[in-house]
Amino acid sequence: MAVVSSTPAAATTDRSSLTKFAWLSIAAAITTITLKTGAWALTGSVGLLSDAAESVVNLVAAVVALVALKVAARPADRSHQFGHSKAEYFSAAIEGVMIFIAAVFIIVTSVERFIFPAPLENVGIGLGISVVASVVNGGVAWVLLRAGRQHRSATLVADGKHLLTDVWTSVGVVVGVALVWLTGWERLDPIIAFAVGVNIIVTGWKLLAESVAGLMDVSWSKEENAELAKVVSRFVTHDVNVHALRTREAGHSRFVEMHVLVPGSWTVIEGHDVVEEIEQAVLAEFEGCVVTIHLEPREDPRAYGDYDTEVSIPSE
Repeated sequence: MAVVSSTPAAATTDRSSLTKFAWLSIAAAITTITLKTGAWALTGSVGLLSDAAESVVNLVAAVVALVALKVAARPADRSHQFGHSKAEYFSAAIEGVMIFIAAVFIIVTSVERFIFPAPLENVGIGLGISVVASVVNGGVAWVLLRAGRQHRSATLVADGKHLLTDVWTSVGVVVGVALVWLTGWERLDPIIAFAVGVNIIVTGWKLLAESVAGLMDVSWSKEENAELAKVVSRFVTHDVNVHALRTREAGHSRFVEMHVLVPGSWTVIEGHDVVEEIEQAVLAEFEGCVVTIHLEPREDPRAYGDYDTEVSIPSE
């Protein structure tokens, strides 16, 4: 016997409304590309050029995020009976790949400029423009990270982290270019650009790792699993036991599965009442998740040893 529960549609987030954040990211990317390209054109700094290149990646990533959010917002259908929430992980993965491409471009360009250094021009104006672009990115990154964590959107969190990395990259570039201006050491500019490229590779790797973990049905965090186990353990008595407790995440969707063992002599109503109580307790603590509970007779040997890996429930 299985009982499946999910939060009513009225209580869940309207996922289609999250596309407005992707449009915000697109607008920010276009703005910063314009500003940073202008800064590079004025100064000739390969460091500022690398910063502009990362903003181009931001634009591509924002467009991919828009598509992913639209797909993830689709309801379950005959072909995708558990919904389309995993589409968000593809967006984060594509963004990670795009970051690697930008990093290669930046590193190659920096090596060329290190071999053939060139003087910088109009540094003051160029740095001022770059600072404005960083402020725009910082504000949008804060909005995306806040919305992503609030709505459990891997796409928005990935986009926000990327923009925040871009902000720190820009800060490093601005400081470096300013030092080139003050010291006259022209090769410092490509060294900074090279460092930016390496930093971007690290960010891309993290995004890819997180995306792969999501596609592999990663379990909830240790803290959340521990809290879930505490909630479930409240219902463990002489007659009632729980095992095969498992959790997984799929984009913004979260799932809980467990087996509840009761005396075989109980009526269906008695067993169902216990299942309903456990279900409601879990949903009260973890709103929006989907709970699947399998009811079994505790005397039956077939009810045990279901899974090697499961969330440990504290003993009384």
